[in-house]
Amino acid sequence: MLKFAIVVFMIALIASLGSGFYYLMIDQGEKTKRRTFHSLAVRISLAICLLGLIIYGVASGQIGHRNPWDGGPVPAGQESLEQD
Repeated sequence: MLKFAIVVFMIALIASLGSGFYYLMIDQGEKTKRRTFHSLAVRISLAICLLGLIIYGVASGQIGHRNPWDGGPVPAGQESLEQD
């Protein structure tokens, strides 16, 4: 569920970026329209929420690295016996 929420926030960030670009092109030179700034505020809010979700996921252990070449931390005294 957490990974799904992260993907949704990433898609929302991309959509907000696109709408900000659209408003920037449409509202050129008009000082009364602040849609570009509102889009920026939405994008910053979404980025903060996304960062919070990622930090929560890593802290709770729901998100982590699962690289096949990385066996994780090695307990003290059990170093690898590889020789060159």
